[in-house]
This record gives sequence, structure tokens and C-alpha cells, in this order.
Amino acid sequence: MIFRFTLISDEAEDFMREIQINADATFLDFHKTILEACKYADDQMTSFTICENGWEKCQEITLEEMDTESDQDSYIMAETCLDEFLEDEKQHLLYTYDPLADRNFFIELSEIITGKSLKAPKVSRSMGEAPRQTIDFDELFARNPLVSEPAIDLDEDLYGDGISEEDNDLEGLDISDGNPFE
Repeated sequence: MIFRFTLISDEAEDFMREIQINADATFLDFHKTILEACKYADDQMTSFTICENGWEKCQEITLEEMDTESDQDSYIMAETCLDEFLEDEKQHLLYTYDPLADRNFFIELSEIITGKSLKAPKVSRSMGEAPRQTIDFDELFARNPLVSEPAIDLDEDLYGDGISEEDNDLEGLDISDGNPFE
């Protein structure tokens, strides 16, 4: 059985990739195919998130074991097959390719082709340029009005203009020589 996926981005309107892969392939195989299709380096802590009811996040499948102590089971790409979580056409996933900036591809299982298999995953359709794999935080601040610059400029005096050396004079304060916590 073959899964045909469609990937889109909310950052690049003309971007689209269509990937065909065997249903019993791992999420790691799918991850590597996405990286190759987008010409991305394999140096980010990417993840897939299975979505239900449209784009409601449900189960995350990570590149590496995240060592969490939650009640939720953890899944890693190398040990998890696509058909363990995907069974219906039009099912949705998110692929987080830039985790620091929380940037994703929106993926839909467009078609399930029964009775056939592939020797290797393939990109069956490619349109447009993929968005850059990562962005720096200066660019993130400029692009997103909800993310603001840090409130304090660490290069400036943290005390502001109103405090001078004279204000720091300790004369007249009663400071004992002993440990105040005894």
C-alpha cells in the first residue's frame, strides 16, 4: 500500500511537494524524503504531529527520544511506521522543520493506493521553492508582531539615567559585621 502526501507551507504560497511512500515505511524514512525534497540539512530536532478534527494536535513523533515523564506515550521516528497512525485519506499531520521558530509544513494524506508498493519513496510533484529551513530571531521579531524585542537593552545601564555614583553611597547605613542569617 502506498500513501500519497501533499505538503504545503503558510510561508510560501507557491510551495507544494507531493510525496509517495510505502505505508509501512517509518516516519524517519518520510522525514528524510522531506529533507531531500526541500534541500534541507539534517541538523534540526524535527517532529511530526498527528492531527485530528482538522488541525487539532494529537500525538507527536520526534526524531530523538525526548525523555519525558508524562502519561502520554512517546514515539520516535525510527521506530514508528506511518500505518501505525495513518489510516484515512484526508488525515492531517504537521511536520515541524524549524522547532525554535515553530515553523511547520501542513501535510495531508491525499490518497491511499492499495495493492502497490514502491522500491523507495519518491517526490511525485514539486512546485515552488521551499521556505528557508531556519530563520534567525531578529527576522522572527521583525515578521511577527506578537513577538516583541527584549524589554531591556543589555548594552545600556540597567539602572537607567536616574541613579548615579552618589546614590550608591553606603555611608550612614548600619551594616553589621556578622552573618545576618544566624
